[in-house]
Amino acid sequence: MKYILVLGDGMADEPIASLGDKTPLEYADTPNMDRLAAKSEIGMAKTIPEGMKPGSDTANLAVLGYNPKEYYTGRSPLEALSIGVPMEDTDIAIRCNIVTVSEENVPYADQQILDHSSGEISTEDAAVLLDAVKAKLQDENYQFWLGTSYRHCTIWKGGQVVELTPPHDILGKTIGEYLPEEEKLREMMEKSYDILNNHPLNVERAKKGLNKANSLWFWGAGTKPILDSFEKKFHKKGAMISAVDLLKGIAVGAEMTNIKVEGADGTLDTNYEGKADAAVKALLEDGFDFVYIHVEAPDEMGHQGSVEKKIQAIESIDKRILSRIINKMNASGEDYRILVLPDHPTPIRTRTHSSEPVPYMLYDSTREGSNTWHYNEKEAAASGRYIEPGYQLIRSLLED
Repeated sequence: MKYILVLGDGMADEPIASLGDKTPLEYADTPNMDRLAAKSEIGMAKTIPEGMKPGSDTANLAVLGYNPKEYYTGRSPLEALSIGVPMEDTDIAIRCNIVTVSEENVPYADQQILDHSSGEISTEDAAVLLDAVKAKLQDENYQFWLGTSYRHCTIWKGGQVVELTPPHDILGKTIGEYLPEEEKLREMMEKSYDILNNHPLNVERAKKGLNKANSLWFWGAGTKPILDSFEKKFHKKGAMISAVDLLKGIAVGAEMTNIKVEGADGTLDTNYEGKADAAVKALLEDGFDFVYIHVEAPDEMGHQGSVEKKIQAIESIDKRILSRIINKMNASGEDYRILVLPDHPTPIRTRTHSSEPVPYMLYDSTREGSNTWHYNEKEAAASGRYIEPGYQLIRSLLED
Protein backbone atom coordinates (compact mmCIF):
# COMPACT_ATOMS: atom_id res chain seq x y z
CA MET A 1 0.00 0.00 0.00
CA LYS A 2 1.23 3.49 -0.89
CA TYR A 3 0.00 6.62 0.92
CA ILE A 4 -0.55 10.10 -0.53
CA LEU A 5 -1.64 13.23 1.31
CA VAL A 6 -2.69 16.20 -0.85
CA LEU A 7 -3.03 19.37 1.19
CA GLY A 8 -4.59 22.51 -0.31
CA ASP A 9 -3.38 25.16 2.12
CA GLY A 10 -6.28 27.37 3.26
CA MET A 11 -8.61 25.70 0.76
CA ALA A 12 -11.66 25.67 3.06
CA ASP A 13 -13.88 28.77 3.17
CA GLU A 14 -17.32 30.16 3.94
CA PRO A 15 -20.37 30.35 1.63
CA ILE A 16 -20.04 33.38 -0.67
CA ALA A 17 -23.07 35.24 -2.01
CA SER A 18 -21.52 35.82 -5.45
CA LEU A 19 -21.09 32.04 -5.79
CA GLY A 20 -24.73 31.34 -5.00
CA ASP A 21 -23.92 30.84 -1.32
CA LYS A 22 -21.41 28.13 -2.15
CA THR A 23 -17.83 27.97 -0.94
CA PRO A 24 -14.99 28.11 -3.50
CA LEU A 25 -14.43 24.37 -2.96
CA GLU A 26 -18.13 23.65 -3.49
CA TYR A 27 -18.32 25.93 -6.54
CA ALA A 28 -15.11 24.83 -8.27
CA ASP A 29 -15.16 22.33 -11.12
CA THR A 30 -13.46 19.34 -9.47
CA PRO A 31 -14.34 16.16 -11.41
CA ASN A 32 -11.50 14.13 -9.92
CA MET A 33 -12.37 14.99 -6.33
CA ASP A 34 -16.01 14.15 -7.12
CA ARG A 35 -14.98 10.85 -8.69
CA LEU A 36 -12.94 9.94 -5.62
CA ALA A 37 -15.68 11.10 -3.24
CA ALA A 38 -18.07 8.49 -4.64
CA LYS A 39 -15.76 5.82 -3.22
CA SER A 40 -14.39 7.71 -0.23
CA GLU A 41 -15.00 8.50 3.39
CA ILE A 42 -15.62 12.20 3.93
CA GLY A 43 -15.90 14.16 7.16
CA MET A 44 -14.59 17.06 9.20
CA ALA A 45 -11.41 17.30 11.27
CA LYS A 46 -10.42 19.82 13.93
CA THR A 47 -6.81 20.64 13.05
CA ILE A 48 -6.43 23.71 15.29
CA PRO A 49 -6.50 22.76 18.98
CA GLU A 50 -8.59 24.90 21.31
CA GLY A 51 -6.60 27.83 22.63
CA MET A 52 -4.05 27.82 19.79
CA LYS A 53 -3.88 30.33 16.95
CA PRO A 54 -4.97 29.16 13.49
CA GLY A 55 -1.70 28.99 11.60
CA SER A 56 -0.27 26.75 8.90
CA ASP A 57 2.37 25.78 11.44
CA THR A 58 0.07 24.27 14.07
CA ALA A 59 -2.36 22.94 11.44
CA ASN A 60 0.22 21.14 9.30
CA LEU A 61 1.83 19.61 12.37
CA ALA A 62 -1.59 18.23 13.27
CA VAL A 63 -2.27 16.96 9.74
CA LEU A 64 1.09 15.18 9.77
CA GLY A 65 0.15 13.49 13.04
CA TYR A 66 1.99 15.63 15.60
CA ASN A 67 0.02 17.07 18.52
CA PRO A 68 0.69 20.85 18.26
CA LYS A 69 0.29 21.28 22.02
CA GLU A 70 3.18 18.86 22.50
CA TYR A 71 5.48 19.69 19.58
CA TYR A 72 4.88 23.33 18.62
CA THR A 73 7.60 25.80 19.65
CA GLY A 74 6.87 28.58 17.13
CA ARG A 75 6.58 28.99 13.38
CA SER A 76 9.90 30.54 12.49
CA PRO A 77 12.03 27.84 14.16
CA LEU A 78 10.48 25.28 11.81
CA GLU A 79 11.33 27.46 8.82
CA ALA A 80 14.83 27.94 10.19
CA LEU A 81 15.33 24.16 10.00
CA SER A 82 14.46 24.27 6.31
CA ILE A 83 16.98 26.95 5.36
CA GLY A 84 19.77 25.46 7.46
CA VAL A 85 19.97 28.07 10.20
CA PRO A 86 22.24 26.81 13.02
CA MET A 87 20.14 27.44 16.13
CA GLU A 88 21.39 27.21 19.70
CA ASP A 89 19.07 26.33 22.56
CA THR A 90 19.08 29.96 23.73
CA ASP A 91 18.27 31.41 20.28
CA ILE A 92 14.90 32.77 19.25
CA ALA A 93 13.89 32.45 15.60
CA ILE A 94 11.52 35.07 14.22
CA ARG A 95 9.75 35.06 10.84
CA CYS A 96 10.85 38.11 8.91
CA ASN A 97 8.41 38.99 6.12
CA ILE A 98 9.26 41.64 3.55
CA VAL A 99 5.92 43.44 3.25
CA THR A 100 4.33 46.42 1.56
CA VAL A 101 3.28 49.31 3.76
CA SER A 102 1.72 52.56 2.58
CA GLU A 103 3.87 55.57 1.72
CA GLU A 104 1.83 58.35 3.25
CA ASN A 105 3.63 61.37 4.70
CA VAL A 106 3.00 60.22 8.26
CA PRO A 107 5.05 58.47 10.96
CA TYR A 108 5.80 54.80 10.35
CA ALA A 109 3.33 53.71 13.03
CA ASP A 110 0.53 55.48 11.15
CA GLN A 111 1.14 53.60 7.90
CA GLN A 112 -1.10 50.74 6.77
CA ILE A 113 -0.03 47.26 5.76
CA LEU A 114 -1.12 46.70 2.16
CA ASP A 115 0.40 43.35 1.18
CA HIS A 116 1.94 40.69 3.41
CA SER A 117 3.88 39.19 0.47
CA SER A 118 5.02 42.28 -1.49
CA GLY A 119 3.24 40.96 -4.55
CA GLU A 120 4.78 37.50 -4.00
CA ILE A 121 8.22 39.00 -4.55
CA SER A 122 10.81 36.71 -6.12
CA THR A 123 13.53 35.25 -3.93
CA GLU A 124 16.12 36.94 -6.16
CA ASP A 125 14.68 40.42 -5.54
CA ALA A 126 14.19 39.68 -1.85
CA ALA A 127 17.85 38.69 -1.54
CA VAL A 128 18.96 42.09 -2.82
CA LEU A 129 16.73 43.89 -0.33
CA LEU A 130 17.68 41.65 2.59
CA ASP A 131 21.35 42.32 1.86
CA ALA A 132 20.64 46.05 2.15
CA VAL A 133 18.96 45.46 5.51
CA LYS A 134 21.80 43.25 6.75
CA ALA A 135 24.40 45.89 5.89
CA LYS A 136 22.66 48.37 8.19
CA LEU A 137 20.94 46.33 10.90
CA GLN A 138 22.70 43.01 11.41
CA ASP A 139 24.91 42.66 14.48
CA GLU A 140 26.03 39.99 16.95
CA ASN A 141 22.56 39.82 18.49
CA TYR A 142 20.33 39.94 15.39
CA GLN A 143 21.14 37.92 12.28
CA PHE A 144 19.13 37.78 9.04
CA TRP A 145 18.77 34.66 6.89
CA LEU A 146 17.36 34.47 3.37
CA GLY A 147 14.36 32.19 2.91
CA THR A 148 11.95 32.00 -0.03
CA SER A 149 10.04 34.84 -1.70
CA TYR A 150 8.85 37.20 1.06
CA ARG A 151 9.48 34.70 3.89
CA HIS A 152 12.77 35.09 5.76
CA CYS A 153 14.25 34.48 9.20
CA THR A 154 15.81 36.56 11.95
CA ILE A 155 17.76 34.93 14.77
CA TRP A 156 17.73 36.82 18.05
CA LYS A 157 20.69 35.57 20.07
CA GLY A 158 19.76 35.02 23.70
CA GLY A 159 16.33 36.49 23.09
CA GLN A 160 12.90 35.69 24.42
CA VAL A 161 9.62 34.55 22.91
CA VAL A 162 7.49 37.67 22.49
CA GLU A 163 3.94 38.19 21.23
CA LEU A 164 3.99 39.29 17.57
CA THR A 165 1.16 39.80 15.09
CA PRO A 166 1.08 37.98 11.71
CA PRO A 167 0.95 40.59 8.91
CA HIS A 168 -1.77 38.73 7.00
CA ASP A 169 -4.05 39.25 10.01
CA ILE A 170 -4.01 43.05 9.70
CA LEU A 171 -4.17 43.76 5.98
CA GLY A 172 -5.47 47.28 5.38
CA LYS A 173 -5.08 48.25 9.04
CA THR A 174 -2.91 50.96 10.60
CA ILE A 175 0.13 49.19 12.02
CA GLY A 176 0.86 51.19 15.16
CA GLU A 177 -1.04 49.09 17.69
CA TYR A 178 0.37 45.88 16.19
CA LEU A 179 4.07 46.81 16.31
CA PRO A 180 6.23 44.76 18.70
CA GLU A 181 6.45 45.90 22.30
CA GLU A 182 10.10 44.87 22.23
CA GLU A 183 11.86 48.17 21.48
CA LYS A 184 14.72 46.80 19.36
CA LEU A 185 12.40 44.80 17.09
CA ARG A 186 10.13 47.81 16.60
CA GLU A 187 13.13 50.03 15.90
CA MET A 188 14.50 47.62 13.25
CA MET A 189 11.14 47.48 11.48
CA GLU A 190 10.97 51.27 11.31
CA LYS A 191 14.58 51.56 10.12
CA SER A 192 13.95 48.90 7.49
CA TYR A 193 11.35 51.18 5.91
CA ASP A 194 13.94 53.96 5.64
CA ILE A 195 16.38 51.51 4.04
CA LEU A 196 13.97 49.86 1.62
CA ASN A 197 11.31 52.32 0.52
CA ASN A 198 13.55 54.23 -1.90
CA HIS A 199 15.94 51.39 -2.66
CA PRO A 200 16.67 51.33 -6.44
CA LEU A 201 15.03 47.91 -6.76
CA ASN A 202 11.82 49.21 -5.19
CA VAL A 203 11.89 52.31 -7.38
CA GLU A 204 11.98 49.98 -10.39
CA ARG A 205 9.21 47.80 -8.95
CA ALA A 206 6.99 50.85 -8.55
CA LYS A 207 7.66 51.90 -12.17
CA LYS A 208 6.49 48.43 -13.27
CA GLY A 209 3.31 48.72 -11.22
CA LEU A 210 4.51 46.20 -8.63
CA ASN A 211 4.10 46.60 -4.89
CA LYS A 212 7.18 47.93 -3.18
CA ALA A 213 8.79 45.52 -0.72
CA ASN A 214 9.46 48.34 1.69
CA SER A 215 9.42 47.05 5.26
CA LEU A 216 10.35 44.11 7.42
CA TRP A 217 7.64 42.58 9.58
CA PHE A 218 8.53 40.30 12.48
CA TRP A 219 6.24 37.51 13.76
CA GLY A 220 6.12 33.80 14.62
CA ALA A 221 8.84 33.82 17.31
CA GLY A 222 9.86 30.55 18.90
CA THR A 223 12.57 28.30 20.27
CA LYS A 224 14.52 25.46 18.68
CA PRO A 225 12.06 22.68 17.71
CA ILE A 226 12.32 18.98 18.47
CA LEU A 227 10.12 16.57 16.49
CA ASP A 228 10.02 12.79 16.60
CA SER A 229 11.05 10.90 13.48
CA PHE A 230 8.03 10.34 11.20
CA GLU A 231 9.34 6.93 10.16
CA LYS A 232 9.81 5.79 13.75
CA LYS A 233 6.41 7.20 14.73
CA PHE A 234 4.37 5.69 11.88
CA HIS A 235 6.70 3.02 10.40
CA LYS A 236 6.48 4.61 6.95
CA LYS A 237 9.29 6.17 4.92
CA GLY A 238 8.02 9.67 4.13
CA ALA A 239 8.76 12.52 1.73
CA MET A 240 7.60 16.14 1.58
CA ILE A 241 6.89 18.09 -1.61
CA SER A 242 6.41 21.78 -0.88
CA ALA A 243 7.74 25.16 -1.97
CA VAL A 244 7.26 26.63 1.49
CA ASP A 245 10.05 26.72 4.08
CA LEU A 246 7.63 25.99 6.92
CA LEU A 247 6.65 22.61 5.46
CA LYS A 248 10.20 21.81 4.46
CA GLY A 249 11.29 22.65 7.99
CA ILE A 250 8.67 20.35 9.49
CA ALA A 251 10.00 17.62 7.19
CA VAL A 252 13.58 18.23 8.33
CA GLY A 253 12.50 18.04 11.97
CA ALA A 254 10.55 14.84 11.30
CA GLU A 255 13.50 13.31 9.41
CA MET A 256 11.50 13.10 6.19
CA THR A 257 13.05 13.68 2.76
CA ASN A 258 12.36 17.00 1.05
CA ILE A 259 11.88 16.54 -2.69
CA LYS A 260 12.71 19.62 -4.75
CA VAL A 261 10.52 20.26 -7.79
CA GLU A 262 11.72 22.72 -10.40
CA GLY A 263 9.24 25.55 -10.81
CA ALA A 264 7.42 24.84 -7.54
CA ASP A 265 7.31 28.30 -6.00
CA GLY A 266 4.25 28.53 -3.75
CA THR A 267 2.32 30.77 -6.16
CA LEU A 268 -0.82 30.31 -8.24
CA ASP A 269 1.42 29.38 -11.19
CA THR A 270 3.42 26.73 -9.35
CA ASN A 271 4.47 23.54 -11.13
CA TYR A 272 1.45 21.37 -10.27
CA GLU A 273 2.32 18.62 -12.75
CA GLY A 274 5.89 18.49 -11.46
CA LYS A 275 4.66 17.94 -7.92
CA ALA A 276 2.38 15.10 -9.04
CA ASP A 277 5.12 13.42 -11.07
CA ALA A 278 7.64 13.75 -8.24
CA ALA A 279 5.18 12.15 -5.82
CA VAL A 280 4.52 9.18 -8.07
CA LYS A 281 8.23 8.68 -8.73
CA ALA A 282 8.98 8.77 -5.01
CA LEU A 283 6.36 6.08 -4.36
CA LEU A 284 6.90 3.81 -7.34
CA GLU A 285 10.65 4.14 -7.99
CA ASP A 286 12.41 5.56 -4.96
CA GLY A 287 11.10 3.36 -2.17
CA PHE A 288 8.95 5.85 -0.26
CA ASP A 289 5.74 4.70 1.42
CA PHE A 290 4.18 8.14 2.05
CA VAL A 291 4.26 11.47 0.24
CA TYR A 292 2.88 14.77 1.54
CA ILE A 293 2.06 17.17 -1.32
CA HIS A 294 1.55 20.71 -0.05
CA VAL A 295 0.04 23.40 -2.31
CA GLU A 296 0.22 26.96 -1.01
CA ALA A 297 -1.84 28.69 -3.72
CA PRO A 298 -5.37 28.52 -2.20
CA ASP A 299 -4.09 30.15 0.98
CA GLU A 300 -2.30 32.94 -0.88
CA MET A 301 -5.41 33.65 -2.94
CA GLY A 302 -7.48 33.72 0.24
CA HIS A 303 -5.12 36.30 1.72
CA GLN A 304 -5.43 38.33 -1.47
CA GLY A 305 -9.22 38.17 -1.23
CA SER A 306 -9.56 36.82 -4.78
CA VAL A 307 -12.52 34.46 -5.18
CA GLU A 308 -11.71 33.74 -8.81
CA LYS A 309 -8.07 32.90 -8.17
CA LYS A 310 -8.87 30.73 -5.17
CA ILE A 311 -11.26 28.73 -7.33
CA GLN A 312 -8.53 28.49 -9.99
CA ALA A 313 -6.07 27.15 -7.41
CA ILE A 314 -8.53 24.48 -6.26
CA GLU A 315 -9.29 23.46 -9.84
CA SER A 316 -5.55 23.22 -10.57
CA ILE A 317 -5.09 20.85 -7.62
CA ASP A 318 -7.92 18.72 -8.99
CA LYS A 319 -7.00 18.65 -12.68
CA ARG A 320 -3.21 19.02 -12.57
CA ILE A 321 -2.28 17.05 -9.45
CA LEU A 322 -5.03 14.63 -8.47
CA SER A 323 -5.88 13.54 -12.00
CA ARG A 324 -2.24 12.88 -12.82
CA ILE A 325 -1.61 10.92 -9.62
CA ILE A 326 -4.75 8.81 -9.96
CA ASN A 327 -4.01 7.90 -13.57
CA LYS A 328 -0.38 7.00 -12.89
CA MET A 329 -1.10 5.04 -9.71
CA ASN A 330 -3.93 3.12 -11.39
CA ALA A 331 -1.67 2.28 -14.33
CA SER A 332 1.02 1.00 -11.95
CA GLY A 333 -1.25 -1.58 -10.35
CA GLU A 334 -0.12 -0.51 -6.85
CA ASP A 335 -2.71 -0.27 -4.09
CA TYR A 336 -2.86 3.23 -2.66
CA ARG A 337 -4.73 5.59 -0.39
CA ILE A 338 -5.20 9.34 -0.83
CA LEU A 339 -6.12 11.81 1.89
CA VAL A 340 -7.24 15.24 0.61
CA LEU A 341 -7.82 18.20 2.93
CA PRO A 342 -6.90 21.78 3.81
CA ASP A 343 -4.87 22.57 6.90
CA HIS A 344 -7.24 25.38 7.96
CA PRO A 345 -9.78 27.70 6.30
CA THR A 346 -8.61 31.03 4.83
CA PRO A 347 -11.95 32.75 4.18
CA ILE A 348 -12.16 35.33 1.40
CA ARG A 349 -14.27 37.49 3.70
CA THR A 350 -11.58 37.92 6.35
CA ARG A 351 -8.44 37.29 4.24
CA THR A 352 -6.83 35.43 7.14
CA HIS A 353 -6.87 32.01 8.80
CA SER A 354 -9.68 30.69 10.98
CA SER A 355 -9.96 27.80 13.45
CA GLU A 356 -13.05 26.05 12.05
CA PRO A 357 -12.85 22.32 11.28
CA VAL A 358 -11.83 21.38 7.74
CA PRO A 359 -13.31 18.85 5.31
CA TYR A 360 -11.32 15.72 4.56
CA MET A 361 -11.68 12.95 1.98
CA LEU A 362 -10.04 9.54 2.39
CA TYR A 363 -9.89 7.28 -0.68
CA ASP A 364 -8.68 3.68 -0.76
CA SER A 365 -8.12 2.09 -4.19
CA THR A 366 -8.94 -1.38 -2.81
CA ARG A 367 -12.42 -0.46 -1.59
CA GLU A 368 -15.64 -0.18 -3.53
CA GLY A 369 -18.24 2.50 -2.95
CA SER A 370 -21.20 4.23 -4.55
CA ASN A 371 -21.73 7.35 -2.47
CA THR A 372 -23.75 10.25 -3.86
CA TRP A 373 -21.82 12.95 -2.00
CA HIS A 374 -19.16 15.36 -3.25
CA TYR A 375 -16.09 16.67 -1.47
CA ASN A 376 -16.82 20.06 0.09
CA GLU A 377 -17.42 21.65 3.47
CA LYS A 378 -21.21 21.31 3.44
CA GLU A 379 -21.38 17.63 2.53
CA ALA A 380 -18.41 16.66 4.70
CA ALA A 381 -20.15 18.25 7.69
CA ALA A 382 -23.42 16.49 6.80
CA SER A 383 -21.65 13.10 6.84
CA GLY A 384 -21.60 13.19 10.64
CA ARG A 385 -17.96 12.09 10.78
CA TYR A 386 -15.89 14.36 12.99
CA ILE A 387 -12.31 13.83 14.11
CA GLU A 388 -10.97 15.73 17.10
CA PRO A 389 -8.13 16.05 17.82
CA GLY A 390 -7.14 16.45 14.20
CA TYR A 391 -3.68 14.94 14.67
CA GLN A 392 -5.37 11.54 14.87
CA LEU A 393 -6.69 11.77 11.29
CA ILE A 394 -3.47 10.56 9.68
CA ARG A 395 -3.87 7.22 11.41
CA SER A 396 -6.97 6.64 9.29
CA LEU A 397 -4.71 7.03 6.25
CA LEU A 398 -1.72 5.01 7.44
CA GLU A 399 -3.14 2.25 9.59
CA ASP A 400 -4.93 -0.83 8.25
